[in-house]
Amino acid sequence: MHDDMRVSDAEREQVAERLREHFAVGRLTSEELDQRVTAALSAKTVRDLRAIMADLPEPAPAGRQAWRESPYLAARPMYAYRRGPGVLPLVLIVLLAVIVLPSAGVFFVAFLKLILLFWLVACVAGVFTAVRYRRRARRSWQSRRRNWHYDDHR
Repeated sequence: MHDDMRVSDAEREQVAERLREHFAVGRLTSEELDQRVTAALSAKTVRDLRAIMADLPEPAPAGRQAWRESPYLAARPMYAYRRGPGVLPLVLIVLLAVIVLPSAGVFFVAFLKLILLFWLVACVAGVFTAVRYRRRARRSWQSRRRNWHYDDHR
């Protein structure tokens, strides 16, 4: 970044936050923190912010250890709890019933046809709704366009 570029409020706040972190570690006294935070919040250019942070180390690059120590991940476990049975065992039980029981296959096929019919009806209704909405939008747009041209020629 060029030293004479002006800085934003967010960049000033970021430097102030880094100064607070250095104070928490013990690199700055409370008087130095107050002076530097005031200077950071009133800084106008990148050069001003660099001068404030010149004698302080840069933050360590985010590696595996920094990722593990983040406060967001520290509060959450690394595994998730799942309630209820999974979908796979239920699917396997239904397929086993279809294979073993001769009449279960008929009911399964009928149920599958019912689901496919419902899906088809929903798709057709969605297409009709989309076409109807498009027509209404086009009419509304054309009427606004006509009124706009009418207002120009008054």
